[in-house]
Amino acid sequence: MYDWANSAFATSILAAILPVYFATLVPEEGIAVQWGTLKITTKASALWAYGVSFSCFVTALTAPILGALADFAGYKKRFLFGFTYVGATLTSLLYFVQGGDYWLCLGLFMAANMGFAGSMTFYNAFLPEVAPEEKMDWVSGKGYAFGYIGGGLLLALHMLIINYHEGLGIPDRSLSIRISLSSVGIWWGLFALPLFLWVPEVKRPYNQRQKFSYLKSGFIRFFRTLRSFRNYQDLLWFLVAFLIYNDGIQTVIAMAAIFGKTALGLDTGTLIGTLLMTQFVAFPGALMFAKLAQRIQPKSAIIITLMLWVGIVTYAYFLRSAVEFWILGGLVGLVLGGSQAISRSLYAQLIPRARPAEFFGFFSISAKFASIFGPLVFGLITDLSENPRNAIVSLVLFFVVGMILLSRVNMERGRLKALEPSQSSS
Repeated sequence: MYDWANSAFATSILAAILPVYFATLVPEEGIAVQWGTLKITTKASALWAYGVSFSCFVTALTAPILGALADFAGYKKRFLFGFTYVGATLTSLLYFVQGGDYWLCLGLFMAANMGFAGSMTFYNAFLPEVAPEEKMDWVSGKGYAFGYIGGGLLLALHMLIINYHEGLGIPDRSLSIRISLSSVGIWWGLFALPLFLWVPEVKRPYNQRQKFSYLKSGFIRFFRTLRSFRNYQDLLWFLVAFLIYNDGIQTVIAMAAIFGKTALGLDTGTLIGTLLMTQFVAFPGALMFAKLAQRIQPKSAIIITLMLWVGIVTYAYFLRSAVEFWILGGLVGLVLGGSQAISRSLYAQLIPRARPAEFFGFFSISAKFASIFGPLVFGLITDLSENPRNAIVSLVLFFVVGMILLSRVNMERGRLKALEPSQSSS
């Protein structure tokens, strides 16, 4: 249910509605930003990309520290609660963003995105606690699958509110968009409640005689975890590979709608409709690749998805019409859930069993650093070449390099290493 809850943010805020609405707030000729003597003019798509990058950068810096602290103090659920409801509250405040408020819009989005991204460290850390190793691929896949359905249902409701706002008594389109954006925070907070009420948190014994604060222990355990990666060779190779190929995936998610708006001139209905279709195609796609991972091993399944991603971004470079954008959305939906769900479960199989939040902090830092560099590269190439098509095709490199690094991971050796007693759990 937490996937169901927070996927509304990923769908309506990060991917579908807010990027398009943000593009309408920024003047078409762009805005001038000045630091001292340096002055640049940036347009909506590049400014949005920079906002995504900065918010994920802050999250990436704090995730491993907080993950280590959560494991030491047994506070995964408390941290998850805090990030969830701060993020949900800030998302609801998007209701107050009106014409010309692009800085307010960007600020609220970045702060809410920190809540969304930060919460995933602690949420993902529950996976090894609720699923045995042989079922992690399936449970992770089901989580993503239900997330796509939940996010898709709310996005469908948003389409009705926006397209038929007059019949619903909403006087103008802008207000209907603001109502839709605000409802994401309510949805997220409401459907997160089952996890907090009924999912138990495993309490792990730690040496309570240590004479230092929880915050200090978080930093100490972070650097200890960093050093311990030397003992988990396959885990490290996967983490680096994930950092690279997830760069491409996250950039597609964050930039698809605004790419369609600025490069193809597509209307809001087409953009949201395509992303809605992507959500529902992703449901069977996630389950299909989860089953595939059980049959041919998760590493092989991920490599297949990355090969498909190469074809997808290459196809995106040549898009010219709305019909082709619809086809692109279907292809993205097919591989999106599978590549993300299998990556999460594969990582869970390689980490030391006694330190899930601590190591999922590093998983989050890889995910969020991917969300930094991909959109940043996208924004820079767009600004320098004045053509977002050049930015989208550059993502091929991320998928190819990711596949090469992933080939170095020995799953059997990595699983056996993860089962050994941890030397740094106290």
